[in-house]
Amino acid sequence: MELLRNTNIDFMGLRKISFIISGIVAIVGILGVIAIGRGTTNMGIDFSGGIAMQVKFTQPVTTQIVRDALGKGGIHEVELQEITGGNQILVKMHKSEKTAQSVEEVLKQQIPGNPFTVESSTEIGPSIGEKLKKDTLIAVALSMLGIILYIAWRFDFKFGVGAVVATMHDVLAMIAVFYVLHKEVNILLITAVLTIAGYSLTDTVVVFDRIRENMHKSLKDPMFVVFNRSINETLSRTIITSVTTFLAAISLYLFGGEVINDFAFALVVGVVVATYSSIFVASPIVALWEKNPEATEAKAA
Repeated sequence: MELLRNTNIDFMGLRKISFIISGIVAIVGILGVIAIGRGTTNMGIDFSGGIAMQVKFTQPVTTQIVRDALGKGGIHEVELQEITGGNQILVKMHKSEKTAQSVEEVLKQQIPGNPFTVESSTEIGPSIGEKLKKDTLIAVALSMLGIILYIAWRFDFKFGVGAVVATMHDVLAMIAVFYVLHKEVNILLITAVLTIAGYSLTDTVVVFDRIRENMHKSLKDPMFVVFNRSINETLSRTIITSVTTFLAAISLYLFGGEVINDFAFALVVGVVVATYSSIFVASPIVALWEKNPEATEAKAA
């Protein structure tokens, strides 16, 4: 299946605009990383410590009823999410001295006519949250190192650096969106980030594979011409893969329920930025490194 044929888009000519856009996104993403490190953004209980309970009532109940009930019992700092279907409420508390048992007792006292069962309960202390932060940073760092080694082994060191920069761009872009929208930073976001890192790498490798093939076929052509031709030749495949993956992610976001809502949203953002970076970030970086850009452009003219 091929959606586009014989396209001749000058992607390399758009590199300055794409670098400016990517630079702005990366700066916002770095600010988001600093805020995460300082714990000043919307940190989930996975990192800041707290309690998460999924409670299933026998009769329909709203978050406002549960919030009022907890407030009467002295529990005010709480986040509630209504889970579609099944009369379920997700209760989250940050760094509170209250325990899951105290929440359960308050609900029993304040909503006596609507019995409930606790479907799941998780308590995470601040020390565990700090350990998760360190483990997450180590996992991301090792992933980036693995990407450089794999691409360097399969292609060239320059390609490896281009792939890592593109992957880091995707990670920072996802963090930037969550930081600007003040969405919760939790372990699901990290899962989505690592998932998109793998997706972005696969997409980039396909483009790099065609570039390497064309570089061997067209030794006399200017570097930018070879890169443009390679991206155009793989453009149809890139669009089909991205659209199908995007449709799966947006379906999860719309119909997957509140529990995985942020995870699905991160995937939607990640698929878009990963597609963009494989074309407008990874390839231009390698092209500029492969040969002096001014000499290349002069030869192309």
